[in-house]
Amino acid sequence: MAKSAKPRPEDTGPSPLHPRNSNELFGHSGAEEVLLQAYNSGRLPHAWMLTGPRGIGKATLAYRFARFLMNENPDAGGGELFGGSAAPTSLGVNAESPVSRRVSTGSHGDLVTLELSPDDKGKMRSNIPVEDVRKIVNFTHKTSIEGGWRVVIVDAVEEMNNSAANALLKVLEEPPEKTVLLLVSHLPGQILQTIHSRCCHLPLTVLDEKQVIVLLQEKASEISDSDALQLARLSEGSVGKALDLWQSGGLDFYREMIELLGTLPRLDIARLYAFADKLSVADPLAFKTGMELFLWWLARLIKLAGKGKVAEMVLPGEEKLIASLIERHGLAQWLGLWEKCSTNYARATRANLDKKQVVVTTFMELQSHLS
Repeated sequence: MAKSAKPRPEDTGPSPLHPRNSNELFGHSGAEEVLLQAYNSGRLPHAWMLTGPRGIGKATLAYRFARFLMNENPDAGGGELFGGSAAPTSLGVNAESPVSRRVSTGSHGDLVTLELSPDDKGKMRSNIPVEDVRKIVNFTHKTSIEGGWRVVIVDAVEEMNNSAANALLKVLEEPPEKTVLLLVSHLPGQILQTIHSRCCHLPLTVLDEKQVIVLLQEKASEISDSDALQLARLSEGSVGKALDLWQSGGLDFYREMIELLGTLPRLDIARLYAFADKLSVADPLAFKTGMELFLWWLARLIKLAGKGKVAEMVLPGEEKLIASLIERHGLAQWLGLWEKCSTNYARATRANLDKKQVVVTTFMELQSHLS
C-alpha cells in the first residue's frame, strides 16, 4: 500500500487522478440526463451548482459537461437550432479528441477553472482569493476562441473567501452569452444564498459499494479485492475519499487503530505510543487522516448506541468491539466524549500543538470514559 500523500495537481502538474482526466462517469446517469435535456431544450441555464459529498464525481461531471459543450458544433445549440441534425444523446466525448486532450492538459482557451492553489511561497492556500475570480471576469469579457461555448468550473465554490464570492456573484448577475458556470459544492450550506438563487441545483448522491470498488481498481489496479472492499466501506460512497485513504496509508492506520481499541478497557500503552508516533511524523496528512478516522469510528459507535443503522463494518470483529463498548455507557455520555475529542482535535489543528500528545490524550480520554 502506498504511504505517500496524494500530490495536488498544482504541485506536480496534471495528475492522472484529477477529474479533468476522467472521461467516464459512473453512477450519475440521472444527473447527466438532466444536463443533456437542458442543452437539447435550447435554453441551457447559465449557472449550475453540483452538490453532494466530496469525492463522488461532481467535478468529474463538470469536466465531462465542459468537454461536451466545447465539442459541440457552435452553430448547434439544442431545440430548433439543431436544424436537420439529431439531438445528442450522450455527454460522452472521445478521450482522444482534440477537446479532451486540451481539457486534460488545462490548455483549452474556452475553459477556465478555479480551485485551491499555492501562494507565492508554494504553500497551499486555505481559500480561493478574489484575484483568481477576476480571471473569470476577464474571461467573460472576451469572445470565444473557438467560436462555441465557454465554460467556467469552480471546485469548490465554498472555498472562496468573501470577496471572491461577491465577485462571482456579479458574474452570475450579468451572465455572458454562450458561457456556462459549473459550481462544485461539497458544503452548499456555507454558500451565500444570493449565489444559490442564481443557479440551477443538481444534487448528486453517493455511489454504492460495488461502484466504488470498480472505480478504485480501475484507477489503481494494484489495490487488492479485500483492500478495495474495506476502502469502499471507509469512504461511504466517495471514491475520491477512498483514493485519498489508500494513498495516505489510511487503511493501515484504521486497521492498527481497531487492533489498539481491541485492548480496551485497558489500552496497550506501548501500542498506543507506537501508533501516536506514526500519526505525528513530519507529514501532517498522517495526523489528519488518523484523527479523522478515529472521530468517524466514534460517530458510528454513537449512531449504533442511538439505535441507528450504519453501513457494513469495515473489518471483521468491529461489530463485537463496538457492542461491548456501547454496553458500558448511554448515548449522552458517548456524545459528550465525541464533542470533547473533536474539540481537542480542532484546537490542535489551529494551535499547532504536539501531535503525538494529542493522539495519546485522545485515546486516554476514551479509556477514562470506560473506567
